[in-house]
Amino acid sequence: MSDLFAADPDENDRARPLADQLRPRSLDEVIGQNHLLGSEGSLRRMIASGRLGSLILWGPPGTGKTTVARLLADQIGYRFEQISAVFSGVADLKKVFEKARFERLSGHRTLLFVDEIHRFNRAQQDGFLPVMEDGTVVLVGATTENPSFELNAALLSRSQVLRFESLGLDDLGKLVQRAEALTEAKLPLDDEARHTLLTLADGDGRALLGLVEEVLASARDGETLDAAALLSVVQRRAPIYDKAQDGHYNLISALHKTVRGSDPDAALYYFARMLDAGEDPLFLARRLIRMAVEDIGLADPAALPQAVAGRDAYQMLGSPEGELALAQVVVYLALAPKSNAVYTAYKGATRVAKETGSPMPPMVILNAPTKLMKGSGYGEGYVYDHDTPEAFSGQEYFPEKIGRQSFYQPVERGFERELRKRMDYFGRLRAEKNGEG
Repeated sequence: MSDLFAADPDENDRARPLADQLRPRSLDEVIGQNHLLGSEGSLRRMIASGRLGSLILWGPPGTGKTTVARLLADQIGYRFEQISAVFSGVADLKKVFEKARFERLSGHRTLLFVDEIHRFNRAQQDGFLPVMEDGTVVLVGATTENPSFELNAALLSRSQVLRFESLGLDDLGKLVQRAEALTEAKLPLDDEARHTLLTLADGDGRALLGLVEEVLASARDGETLDAAALLSVVQRRAPIYDKAQDGHYNLISALHKTVRGSDPDAALYYFARMLDAGEDPLFLARRLIRMAVEDIGLADPAALPQAVAGRDAYQMLGSPEGELALAQVVVYLALAPKSNAVYTAYKGATRVAKETGSPMPPMVILNAPTKLMKGSGYGEGYVYDHDTPEAFSGQEYFPEKIGRQSFYQPVERGFERELRKRMDYFGRLRAEKNGEG
């Protein structure tokens, strides 16, 4: 797998892929995941204690999950057994469990590594529970998906989740250095192209080594590639981004929070990343409309028309021209005064509506379409607001059962400052008309 790997001196192995040749032979040779493997890392502490429980290794591809699992088994003296949820079924699991039980009788413990464990269905995941509980195996599962959503609660409760992080540029740079030392060839790249190569890997050590092999195989003698030539050679790959999974939700969350945080530059960055990764612009348009009403609201009444107009402009122009209209909306919303007063008021009104059931509105504001209803008091005493000097009657409209409620509290920013003045004015007028002043 990926991560950073020690050089293999065996000349007969040079035909193997770099990722295989550079595979670490001890945990000390792994580069990256310092929060787990550093001197104070959680895995180091676990090993030092002599107690290794079942683990779920969660992180992007090419960050060393398989490598670390294998080295853990070596470190604690366990048999290493590996299966993949993609290619294994119930029959395969039973065979692995039986072998582990037999080996245990001989005093050999088994570390069972399950790659892509999230691909097992719920019933199959439940099958691990008995052998975890009776000590037949120590389960180490690897997943690129959020375990909270993809794994059974029972399985999670018996495991410790360890988060693997994408490799940083410094770590990737060390990996390139090890590859150069192994191949005894310096990559024919100028400084900018070298940096571009690292960014193209997108934190994936295995992918980086694949790119290194492409460069070494494609470059001519004496040639030094610049960034543009590198992109042509390796046929730049798209950023890792699964629109149905974590990458999608992480980036849309980042976009929303940067708009809410009034940072147009950061908001544009995440907006551009999502588009570059293939996100549907209309999905972004819908989320921008939501931001306009949730985080800006009436502090800037133009925010919602701006967001809707941006969506309409994109639908008219299409890509890539229409994306500029959405970028304009991103900047506008980020710089608009912020208020969640309407959002909060709506949640409060919804809560009270659910808690109070269905009390009858005041009779005074009910229509009386029949004589019977009119005779029963429907609409009796209603004052038409436009017939009053201020076009405001001050009547009470809440059901008597719950009394007057206060939901909407404008902030002292943007247009809501003006709305606060209007609310205060009508509040004073209502009190006067009802003899409360």
